[in-house]
Amino acid sequence: MKYTKEHEWLRVEGDLVVVGITEHAATQLGDVVFIELPEVETMVAEGDEVAVIESVKAASDILAPMDGEIVAVNEKLTDKPGLVNADPMAAWFFKMRVEDLSVLDDFMDEDEYQDLIG
Repeated sequence: MKYTKEHEWLRVEGDLVVVGITEHAATQLGDVVFIELPEVETMVAEGDEVAVIESVKAASDILAPMDGEIVAVNEKLTDKPGLVNADPMAAWFFKMRVEDLSVLDDFMDEDEYQDLIG
């Protein structure tokens, strides 16, 4: 598991990277009421706005953590956005195919992320 400074978690499943938001981010957002997911087969670049998450407190963009192709989205979140609050580590947003999984080495591990959030 790797983490971004934008409070996303990244998990490798085979040749794919699964992306969600951390428990810290979900707690900060409050009750999630709407999620807009990306289109499958969309090519994205690192830093692109890929999804939108709206809560009772704010709206936030989910950014592409790296270059790649969106190959799957979690449709359950469209109908039940509150799943993010119930279990943020299970409520993934999208899966990406990236050319080189070694780019994950540039992201934080669990200890580094815990240091970030204090």
